[in-house]
Amino acid sequence: MEASVINNLAQLRRKRGLTAIELAKEIGVTRQTIYAMETGAYVPNTLVALKLAQVLEVNVEALFKLENVEPPAHTEDVQVLPTGQYPQPGLPVQLCRVDGTLVAVLPVPIPWSLPPADAVLVNTGGQRRNIKAQLFHEEKQFKKRLLIAGCDPGISVLLRHLQREGVEAIASYRNSSQSLELLKNSLIHIAGSHLRDEATGESNLPAVRKQFPKGSVAVISYAVWEEGLVVARGNPKNIRDITDLARKDVSIINREPGAGSRILLDTHLQKFGITPRNVKGYKETATGHLPAAWQVKNGQADCCLATKTSACVFGLDFIPLVSERYDLVIRKKNLKHPGVQILLDTLGRKAFRRELEGLGGYDTSNAGDRLA
Repeated sequence: MEASVINNLAQLRRKRGLTAIELAKEIGVTRQTIYAMETGAYVPNTLVALKLAQVLEVNVEALFKLENVEPPAHTEDVQVLPTGQYPQPGLPVQLCRVDGTLVAVLPVPIPWSLPPADAVLVNTGGQRRNIKAQLFHEEKQFKKRLLIAGCDPGISVLLRHLQREGVEAIASYRNSSQSLELLKNSLIHIAGSHLRDEATGESNLPAVRKQFPKGSVAVISYAVWEEGLVVARGNPKNIRDITDLARKDVSIINREPGAGSRILLDTHLQKFGITPRNVKGYKETATGHLPAAWQVKNGQADCCLATKTSACVFGLDFIPLVSERYDLVIRKKNLKHPGVQILLDTLGRKAFRRELEGLGGYDTSNAGDRLA
């Protein structure tokens, strides 16, 4: 199979915060040469490649490496394991070959099993501070982990890819405002955010600038996703846009204050002159995109604001409202953390991007780009 060169020069240069001019000066070439290498128009010789690796503090293989050309996506006949869920296009499945039959299993988005644990809390006394925990393992096992807070339903995809690279990461599902606050208090390594500034239309950067001193954090693009109204399959209530939420026969499940989806809803209600008290279910909340979509799936609400992926997972219909950027915010002092370095490299990998985009509603073409 023909091999191709995977070029990570532009990505690694931006991660180091260097301009093309600065990098060119460091290794003794022109700016045009840097651009030519980044676009693949020019393949550097051994000396230039070694200089690039030295300046960017990586090995040459991290900059340029061979990768087999991947075969085109193909389809196969599968036997869907019977469940109560209707097998419609877009539903994610896991596959297993059983006696010659390729069996497709619809995963349960809500895990009905005991959660993984490293310890149990003891002597809490009903307090939130000064709590002790009885550990099951030695503490050294926890030091290499990454702690990521955010509301992205597809974060499990990133965690699986990190695990294959030997990085153990823990996801704490929090809304965007909560995640940034946790990062501000140095309680997590990475915060996921999709806070849109309506005045400028910019995602996340205005919110980050308000909370963090200039130059203290890096903002990395993760994906552009679609967010909109998630409704029951077939859209039995014929919901078309935000104005339908004022109808007496339509109920919603809202998100908690501080969530990007809650802010998006409030902005659109204000735009159309709809007061929250005229929206049935406005005060009822779910903490997360998937929990909100689950309530629509169960018929406890007619719709919610969530990502397209949330609709796809449960086989629901989706009415798009906006495309917005979901970014990862990282304190600069943690950029050299080995796990963070592998995470940033993973964002640019084809296998990760293909799997995330396959869930529906994600555009990962700029994943890994440094925005600030």
